[in-house]
Amino acid sequence: MEQQGQSAVNPWVIAMTVMLATFMEVLDTSVANVALPHIAGNLSAGVDESTWVLTSYLVSNAIILPLSGWFSSLFGRKRFYLGCVILFTLSSIMCGLAPNLGTLVFFRILQGLGGGGLQPVSQAILVESFPKKKHGLAMAIYGMGVVVAPIIGPTLGGWITDNYSWRWIFLINIPVGFLAVSLVTALLVDPPYLVRKNWRKERIDYMGLGLLAIGLGCLQVVLDKGQREDWFGSHFILGFSIIAVSALVLGFFWEFFHDAPVIELRLFKDRNFLVATFTMFMLGFMLYGSIVLLPIFLQTLMGYTALLSGLVLSPGGLVVLIMMPLVGWLLIKFEARWLIIVGIAVSSLSLFQMARFNLQISFSDAMYARLVQGFGLAFLFVPINTAAFYFIPKEKSGNAAGLINLARNIGGSFGIAFVTTLLSRRTQFHQNVLVSHVTPFHDAYQQMMHEARQMLVQQGIHAVEAANSASALIYQLVQRQAHMMAFIDDFWILGVMFILLIPFMFLLRRTKPQQKELPAP
Repeated sequence: MEQQGQSAVNPWVIAMTVMLATFMEVLDTSVANVALPHIAGNLSAGVDESTWVLTSYLVSNAIILPLSGWFSSLFGRKRFYLGCVILFTLSSIMCGLAPNLGTLVFFRILQGLGGGGLQPVSQAILVESFPKKKHGLAMAIYGMGVVVAPIIGPTLGGWITDNYSWRWIFLINIPVGFLAVSLVTALLVDPPYLVRKNWRKERIDYMGLGLLAIGLGCLQVVLDKGQREDWFGSHFILGFSIIAVSALVLGFFWEFFHDAPVIELRLFKDRNFLVATFTMFMLGFMLYGSIVLLPIFLQTLMGYTALLSGLVLSPGGLVVLIMMPLVGWLLIKFEARWLIIVGIAVSSLSLFQMARFNLQISFSDAMYARLVQGFGLAFLFVPINTAAFYFIPKEKSGNAAGLINLARNIGGSFGIAFVTTLLSRRTQFHQNVLVSHVTPFHDAYQQMMHEARQMLVQQGIHAVEAANSASALIYQLVQRQAHMMAFIDDFWILGVMFILLIPFMFLLRRTKPQQKELPAP
């Protein structure tokens, strides 16, 4: 009867229902980024302290993501999903009303716990609601939420903060949350195989649960705070790194050999799922890394406002929205691996375009590179997910969704940590090289000093002061050029790393274009 109840509802209606809350949750991973200075000022905290608003959310999000399939089977998918939406909405209200930073961080932890279950459960519901031949379209709907939301998040957050208050970036979740609760209550029904009658008597793997929570939580703290704390030069980062590695290694072996694990690591025995999950990790690495780099470049070196740099990113999100349904349809005609290869090639091309940026690029130059990247992303997210779930039984889809979503999120955290660290160190390297040429013994330096001094004297500045100002101007120019060269290095390395994924696509098992319904494996 329950299965019939599920199938009685149009799958497109179910898709819109689950994606409503999921889009809201993914948006909150990035919407608060640009508001940190406002939050710090309003709550009488330092900007460094305010970064815990982001870290706390990401830590709790990372912990709950891989466990969502286990919680769904323990409590029932609908009950768990509904609980996540309610927790996310209520904690959003409390975040918007928080009187101090400690309270805000506490409710951000709860918000992350509620939000972490929404992504994988909604993906599992979509996989189950659509027939196998339409899984590409289902993943296109899911992709439009989880790929586009982080792109528009900073722009929306900046606009709300500038025009209203940072509190509204949390309070706007209230109407969406209540609508999602109403629709989920009315439309979703659990499939029979996920309902356990005596869940209170289930044997709970507390050891695995604890090890994974500690390991993933500490890993997220290390990735988010590492660059700010000088990585392993900090005892804080070193200690958390040791705990993270120890807990994750022990957790991996414990879960792999446990009879009733909280995370189904045996899913990685399926080659398609293993390769697809690794590819999704690298997609998160590239996507989040480039999304962080481009606004920093535009704002620090090109003088763009937060809103203007957001407008550079937004058209790329629009391309993803337009192209994903088309890619979902193409999966009916072509093998997933070939579409993934196209996506990798186009995304790498966009990164190599960014590696050719200079300090004279126009708004359209930056926007065009993002448009190309958006085109490539559309050819990646949908086929990767389709290939991952192709041989996974439906009853395991919740566990699989938790793992592949965790891979994307952790990949994003690794990507952000990598590009920001590389940017800082390559800037210092290029500055040292350039400064070695800026000496009185070089004719070019003497000529530049003379022209700068003359220009300042003509503006009415005293000759002695003009000489000092000219030296400062040249040093600023060296700094800008060193920073620019570091951005070029970052984009180029991201492009090379990503294009090296192409050979791995030939490890995927053949997934024939789905012209007709296929039996569940």
